[in-house]
Amino acid sequence: MPAVLVHPPMFLVVIATLAGAVAMLTWRAHEARRVVTVRSIIIPPLGMSTGFSMFAVPATRVPLAWAFAALALGAVLFAIPLVRTSRLVQQDDQILVQRSRAFVAILLGLVAVRFGLRTWIEQYVSPLQTGALFYLLAFAAVVRWRLTMLRDYRRLIAPGHASSAAASVVASHAQ
Repeated sequence: MPAVLVHPPMFLVVIATLAGAVAMLTWRAHEARRVVTVRSIIIPPLGMSTGFSMFAVPATRVPLAWAFAALALGAVLFAIPLVRTSRLVQQDDQILVQRSRAFVAILLGLVAVRFGLRTWIEQYVSPLQTGALFYLLAFAAVVRWRLTMLRDYRRLIAPGHASSAAASVVASHAQ
């Protein structure tokens, strides 16, 4: 007998969304106090990539066009606020993430948009497919964000790097 999938109650969805936002804010605050390394930039997307194993379960699979649309939306639209609010700065011999006052507001805005999209999309596809689409969206946003951070990190540690080069890296996100 096939399993019947039911949408979770709305209050559980709201609680889970808010818990995710709080976890992201806590993680981001902790990350801003630590020295940035190549490893600290690369590990989050690698850890997230294990989520692709969900597609081994047929109920989570979505048409390729939907998957590419979710990936594109994440990489193009949802990554922009993350990239713009994450600046790497060099202090002495260390590279740190400079906090942005707008990050909390932007993150809460993204959570609200994601919640609205999820509510709308769940009307048309199963909860498992909705989760798969939002996983792809988040993965693409995180990968683009971290690739941008890696590029900026490499610019900051490049031989012959001067403080003017650091200013240009910081300014490249402000545009």
